[in-house]
Amino acid sequence: MRPIEAQLRPSTTATHFELCGDLTLSTTAALWQRIQQQQWAEIEIDASAVQIIDGAGAALLFELQQRGAQILGLPAQGQRLLSALSPELPLLKPAPKQSIAPIAQLGSQVRRSSADFYQQISFLGGICAALWHSLHSLRRFRWREFFLQCELVGANAVPIIALISILFGVILAFQSAIPMRQFGAELFVANLLGLSLVRELGPLITAILLAGRTGAAFAAELGTMKVNEEINALVTFGFDPIRFLVLPRLLAGVLMAPLLTLFAEVIGLFGGALVMKGFGIPFATYYSQIAGQVDLIDLLSGLSKAAIFGFIVAAVGCFRGLSTGNGASAVGAATTQAVVQILVLLVIADGLFAVVAYHMGW
Repeated sequence: MRPIEAQLRPSTTATHFELCGDLTLSTTAALWQRIQQQQWAEIEIDASAVQIIDGAGAALLFELQQRGAQILGLPAQGQRLLSALSPELPLLKPAPKQSIAPIAQLGSQVRRSSADFYQQISFLGGICAALWHSLHSLRRFRWREFFLQCELVGANAVPIIALISILFGVILAFQSAIPMRQFGAELFVANLLGLSLVRELGPLITAILLAGRTGAAFAAELGTMKVNEEINALVTFGFDPIRFLVLPRLLAGVLMAPLLTLFAEVIGLFGGALVMKGFGIPFATYYSQIAGQVDLIDLLSGLSKAAIFGFIVAAVGCFRGLSTGNGASAVGAATTQAVVQILVLLVIADGLFAVVAYHMGW
């Protein structure tokens, strides 16, 4: 049977209304706005003509009673639903938010930052202890988990690394070759690509992709385990979470980041070679230009930087995952915090590495 639209219309006087029709979810939508726009204090509403009432209708009657209206002649079904909502009790109002002095807010922020820094130092100490213990008992190291993480961090990231690297090589070569062609120096685009990709851009692009892919995955995975009390269960059974969960992920990140960086550099240089071929420079000439400009020190410095970036990505992702609070929203907050902190640390580490390389004469 088709439901009857609920109507609320004035009766004999301005203080008396009639409520008729069906009070259901599909028929009461139009009445909510009218109820909120009108004063209902000391208004009598005759609801004897109402036929069907569900939870939405009971909520409508509850709102009318909270605004001071008196419901008369309500059927027994509606009386039961309305009584369950206890409309005679006032709605609970949230307590007013207490104002905190700026100096107190600053002190609270400093205290949280100090506690977080202390936890990070403790986490690094736990990693060193777990590494030392694993070096003395290699048989107890979780090799299967380590190889699984190598697959997840390294092999599964190859397609996205290849796509971004070749596009980056093509764009960088094309944007550089156009202005340099005016001076007949488009051949030196190969030198620019070789140095920039091997020393700087290859490790940095790979680390940024790993931050969004691997660091976030580590934080979300360990954070979910923390929320589901799986971390506490491991501790209860005598397992060290850092040695059991963090160490395989950390070593996989440190090992896979240089390999992915080397792959990204080769693919990026190949993309640049395609562009240079379009400008009339043969592959052999392009290769000889790069080989004459980039030496072994450049390659090793880029790969060592990539290993440090891999350590930052894996360590911060695992630390934020193990520091997750309670609730599903805490997992999202930990993941976001992990990605942001990884990107900031990558920039700081890259700057420090540039200063050290300058003073070392690399």
